[in-house]
Amino acid sequence: MNTVWGLLVASCNPYNPSPQPVAPKEYAKAYVEAHGQCYDSIQASVLSLDLYSAGLELDSAYRMRGSGYNLYLSDIFVTDSLLSPGSYTTGTTGEQFSFLPGKNYEGLPTGTYLLQVADGALTSITLMDSGRMEVRDTADGIVDIRFTLYHGRETYDAHFQGPLSTKQDE
Repeated sequence: MNTVWGLLVASCNPYNPSPQPVAPKEYAKAYVEAHGQCYDSIQASVLSLDLYSAGLELDSAYRMRGSGYNLYLSDIFVTDSLLSPGSYTTGTTGEQFSFLPGKNYEGLPTGTYLLQVADGALTSITLMDSGRMEVRDTADGIVDIRFTLYHGRETYDAHFQGPLSTKQDE
């Protein structure tokens, strides 16, 4: 019986899952959008931050073209309409220097999430349930942003250094 079992196991092909794509550590382009004080019960202004990896960009109608990753933070709570230098953490109370964690809201992602796009088509959404963001200004309008985000037990570290654009600048 052991010989038969051994032959069956030996003849099976081992399970070789397809390798999962690895999200980038560096982002090539970042857009910031000011939304003002858009929550009645929160005394903070709200920004969104939209980052694109190399190979993924927006066309003139703001549709994603190419293949890559889009890291999106829908609600960042700030004292004014600027992404000020400092340490930001996830939170749900709208405190200044915080940003919303990723959530599924009626079938749509909101808060902080990572989109994977292939040939302009969405292939996956990863909700980031907690994390932090460090923002530093450097010379000549260049900003340095470092992210440590979490999806369950998985850690995602990413970085952007460059000018922050608005979609109207393009």
